[in-house]
Amino acid sequence: MNARSRLIALAAGVLLAAIPARAAEPSSTRTESGIASGMVYFGATDRIRGFDPVTSADVPSAHAIYKVFEGLYEYEYLTRPYTVRPNLAAAMPEVSPDGLTYTFRLKQGVLFANDPCFPGGKGRELTAEDFVYSWKRVADVKTKSNCFWIFEDRIAGINDYHAASMKRQVSYDEPVAGLQAVDRYTLRVQLTQPYPQLIWVLTMSYTFVVPREAVEKYGAEFLNHPVGTGPYIVGDWRFRNYGITYVRNPNWRGDTYPTSGEPGDKGKGLLADAGKPIPFIDEIRQFVISDSSTEWLMFLSGRLAQSGIARDNFNAVITGQKDLTPELQRLGIRLQKAAELFTTYLGFNMEDPVVGMATDPTTDTRHRKLRQALSHCIDIQKWCEFYNHRQMPANSPIPPDIAGHDESQPLPYSFDLTKARQLLAEAGYPAGRDPQTGQRLQLTLELGNASEPEERQSVDLLASFFAAVGVELRPSYNNWPEFLKKMERKQHQMFRLGWIADYPDAENFLQLFSSKSISPGPNHTNYSNPKFDEIFERARQMPDSPARTALYRQCVDLVTADAPWITLAYPLAFGLQQPWFQNYKFHDFPYPNIKFYKVDPDWQSNRR
Repeated sequence: MNARSRLIALAAGVLLAAIPARAAEPSSTRTESGIASGMVYFGATDRIRGFDPVTSADVPSAHAIYKVFEGLYEYEYLTRPYTVRPNLAAAMPEVSPDGLTYTFRLKQGVLFANDPCFPGGKGRELTAEDFVYSWKRVADVKTKSNCFWIFEDRIAGINDYHAASMKRQVSYDEPVAGLQAVDRYTLRVQLTQPYPQLIWVLTMSYTFVVPREAVEKYGAEFLNHPVGTGPYIVGDWRFRNYGITYVRNPNWRGDTYPTSGEPGDKGKGLLADAGKPIPFIDEIRQFVISDSSTEWLMFLSGRLAQSGIARDNFNAVITGQKDLTPELQRLGIRLQKAAELFTTYLGFNMEDPVVGMATDPTTDTRHRKLRQALSHCIDIQKWCEFYNHRQMPANSPIPPDIAGHDESQPLPYSFDLTKARQLLAEAGYPAGRDPQTGQRLQLTLELGNASEPEERQSVDLLASFFAAVGVELRPSYNNWPEFLKKMERKQHQMFRLGWIADYPDAENFLQLFSSKSISPGPNHTNYSNPKFDEIFERARQMPDSPARTALYRQCVDLVTADAPWITLAYPLAFGLQQPWFQNYKFHDFPYPNIKFYKVDPDWQSNRR
């Protein structure tokens, strides 16, 4: 999100989960909002930054935003390869022959949720002007948006609007040439250059529609007072460190469960609800679960419908053949395994005086050698073993199954302590020491989850890798929102993150190295290389083709040489589901999919 840019703390391996109510709770109970509820509590989360689509770019916040807000398009749930379908749009866009003009027709009768910001507290109808307003907010620096990169240099007039917002208070009534509400239900977008990724981008939360009345009424508090068109509204968020409750949005326009999918989906029961009205779940309660042990105990007790598998529990749950143990199989628990479009890495702040990059990349010899030396310190086999071999060594920022990834490419920096020591000496740190002071080189690693034991254990392992060449790695733990703030303010030397694809295009990973995306954008290394930018800008305007893939690989070669990342691994998803949790299918872009999930109340009560 990411990406939707979507950033994720590596310790945040907790998957969505459902917590049923007391077994005797009748299915016809009512929430405070008066909406009938089966009292299904659904989910685990981390602390979120808030609900404003233009500022909340991390994964936990994205999961929250997609429940309340919507955009023009979303992914088909069951279909593979991934395809896009209309959401608030009535159809796929009409595109001019030159690919520069997109016309979107909106569904009619879509209402915002009821809220005091509207006359009489009744949600009004969505119009094309709402999208014009919402996308201008993406470009206004006063919103502290971290997603302007999705429109920058793309929409006619948007750069001028963005530049003006840096100098003065812009009005949302000021025109932007490339954003026009042609009539009440027609939005027209004029591009300055081809944008093959646009249809993917319009599934992202950054582009979701918000009502002007709510933003103007609540001001900075809009972050905490969301008003959208989505299937749910926020029911309770009084205890931020405890969790969030969502209830059905009575104004939601409605939709139905998919009627088609992949071969085999029907046999797995994934089409049993084909054509039925959604959502199936009436009330969602997502609790902040800060450690994997708590999650695991809740799952074993039948209080979670779905769970990840903590590292310390893995061998007790999964056999040597990577199957579920017979004991759990007898309980009807299911295991799903899948490769994710996900790359994990350690990043260097390229503006840091020690590990950073010279103003001219061609003269960045000493610091580059330091970064390369540290890259050679990582024993990737031990790293993957630490994670129960649920991670594969990464040879590129671009993960497998995306055009631009090269399976034949060797690891860019193999584990080689001899080479690491040689490069350290050439960088001016023989034996890991500064010859002027005689002190060991000390580096600070920013992290986003202080309460997760696995996080701390993995950092100890990283520190041991660097200590082997005399370098001291000092962890700096933050809560997740504070960690993101440090990244956006460039208050870091090194950091640890992962990037989950926002959409299935290598451009989404490579934009993490574009100089246009430096912090507070998603390029938290603040890497800037004019040669990379030139090749990247050419590639991102091209449709999928061998020529574009070749340019993507040139970009990877440049980044590999400059080493703003220590590329670590491609994680594999291992998830467990209770037998009463239905309609779940792994999806690389899962954020709106909660509306398709279902709980069998009879099965659930019997298990408890």
